[in-house]
Amino acid sequence: MQANSKITISGAKFMEKLKVDLKRNKYIYLMLLPVIAYYIIFCYQPMYGVTIAFKNYVPNKGILGSDWVGFKYFINFFESRYFLRILKNTLVLSVYSIIFSFPIPIIFALLLNELRNTKFKKTIQTITYLPHFISLVIVCGMVLDFTSSAGLFNKVALLLGKDATLFLMDPKYYRTIYIGSGIWQNFGWGSIIYIAAIAGVDQELYEASYIDGAGRLRQTFSVTIPGILPTIIIMLILRMGSIMSVGYEKTLLLYNSLTMDVADIISTFVYRKGLLEANYSYSAAVGLFNNVINCSMLVIVNKISRTLTENSLW
Repeated sequence: MQANSKITISGAKFMEKLKVDLKRNKYIYLMLLPVIAYYIIFCYQPMYGVTIAFKNYVPNKGILGSDWVGFKYFINFFESRYFLRILKNTLVLSVYSIIFSFPIPIIFALLLNELRNTKFKKTIQTITYLPHFISLVIVCGMVLDFTSSAGLFNKVALLLGKDATLFLMDPKYYRTIYIGSGIWQNFGWGSIIYIAAIAGVDQELYEASYIDGAGRLRQTFSVTIPGILPTIIIMLILRMGSIMSVGYEKTLLLYNSLTMDVADIISTFVYRKGLLEANYSYSAAVGLFNNVINCSMLVIVNKISRTLTENSLW
């Protein structure tokens, strides 16, 4: 009885504090409502549709009326001759992206931090931000033009005495082109968060290191990088949490039958099965498998980071 009374008192105090907080910050909570509504409508409510991965979904029967088949489509996917190919291609592209794409915005932000000419610095920033705002369709069109038989890359190759190559028809060049074009489009925009993190580093640390005789390079490694390390770790955790999420739009625009063996990924497989073949349950099962792996990676990497560096998302 005493324990129940304590819980009741605690609950009453909490409700009283909540009422006071709602009254004091009513406009802030009002501004928060559209955000909450967005996530409920577009993120949480559609999660119910995941159940079609465990059903033989027929559109005219609806989700509730379709028959349960359990893990049938998951088993079909794991036994498919495409499973190992698309899993390997997805992981390879994602790991390459982490290895080559992830560090470049950090390096770029560190280099920008060393520029003392403010006007030149802002010009460089603007130029590197612009590709991010170019439509992906246009970017892929530019890639197709540059890598065509009469494109820029082949013209340069001919000037150097090399033979012309149809780059996007050759599987050995596909991943390089995919990763390289992604770096060009996003490294400037991706550096913004690191530039902000560098701006937040305590300036007294630079002054102290300068008094100790540290040069600019030494200050970068001893002050700047340790100062932005928590941000780097958080961004890496988030990136690892989407390790299986390689965008299908760019792949659909760049791949072809000759590069299918190295270019086909889980998201394009889901697109073909779900939209082109109308096999909704099968594509939902593949997509759910993909998301479970991403979620598992996020939890694992976050735990490792918390253990080793004491920096984590939660």
